[in-house]
Amino acid sequence: MTLTIDLKPSSTPKAVEEREALKAVGGFGQIFSDHMVTIRYTEGKGWHDAVLEAYGPVSLDPAASVLHYGQEIFEGLKAFRTADGQIVSFRPDANAARFNRSAARMAMPELPEDLFLAAIDALVTVDREWVPEGEGRSLYLRPFMFATQVGLGVNSPSKEYLFMLIAGPAGSYFAGGVKPVTVWLSEDYVRAVKGGTGEAKCGGNYAASFLAQAQAVEQGCDQVVWLDGVDHKYVEEMGSNNLYFVYGTGAEARLMTPALTGSLLPGITRDSLLKVAADLGIPAEEGTISVEQWRDGVAAGEITEVFGCGTAAVVTPLGRVKGKDGEFAIGDGEPGPVTLRIREALLDIQTGKAPDLHHWLRKIA
Repeated sequence: MTLTIDLKPSSTPKAVEEREALKAVGGFGQIFSDHMVTIRYTEGKGWHDAVLEAYGPVSLDPAASVLHYGQEIFEGLKAFRTADGQIVSFRPDANAARFNRSAARMAMPELPEDLFLAAIDALVTVDREWVPEGEGRSLYLRPFMFATQVGLGVNSPSKEYLFMLIAGPAGSYFAGGVKPVTVWLSEDYVRAVKGGTGEAKCGGNYAASFLAQAQAVEQGCDQVVWLDGVDHKYVEEMGSNNLYFVYGTGAEARLMTPALTGSLLPGITRDSLLKVAADLGIPAEEGTISVEQWRDGVAAGEITEVFGCGTAAVVTPLGRVKGKDGEFAIGDGEPGPVTLRIREALLDIQTGKAPDLHHWLRKIA
């Protein structure tokens, strides 16, 4: 039997004028829509009490397991207004599948994919006026789940959980918009190792990254680039983004992204771009690249562009790389033609300007 989401709309939603003013602010992750979805899980009972209700605080016992042992996972995806006025979500089934892979790794219950999708549909439908219009704008959706069992025992995972879904209008993830970022090569810290939680989208991975990110900012950089946790020389990810390297130019251009080794997050945008590149006739493959190969490839003119990709940032060009052994610019330090073409192609699919050849869009309203 499929669990039904009980709809309890807010009695005090934002007035039209206030909502439109908030939508116009732009930015990322600071403003939220009128509603949220909550679904509870209890061992032996399963998922229950699915409710769409007014956005608001959550009450937690001080001894809730998540506050002490960090049993938590999350996802990130977007809803868009298409060129013909529809509201769609982009690849929510892929997010649902990754959410459950993260849950399995963190010893948490899986959420049925149809319930995950139903939560997305319900929230976006009720808060559809929060979906902004305009290039690069969207409604960012944040599904997450955390352990709520009360008690400080560490010999078994929690038996109770709360799934939540919140949303908010989003502009550019980086304040500078589509401008090249400067990155810092982290040699003191690693994000994850094989066998760890690198493949899971859990809060602990991000908490562990803040110190290295702070170091990057101290060095005048926008983001940190992570190296592998064993040899500390192979490039893995950039902050919350997967990376792509462009070799060659024009018709000879090809792409390479670091292969999923067990320590990298399997990005949905990363996967999408492998397919988008193929559609555009640009060869794309997974592989490995060391910092030395990166530096030498740029110096020789073989590596012409580099960009990061992720749900929030979409596609972000890299302009300069800094590390303890010096720094170097990529190309002329400006967004390259392949980067911009790839970005435009993905955005055109998401907003309905280009055919949805892979059936990635889920119509909501």
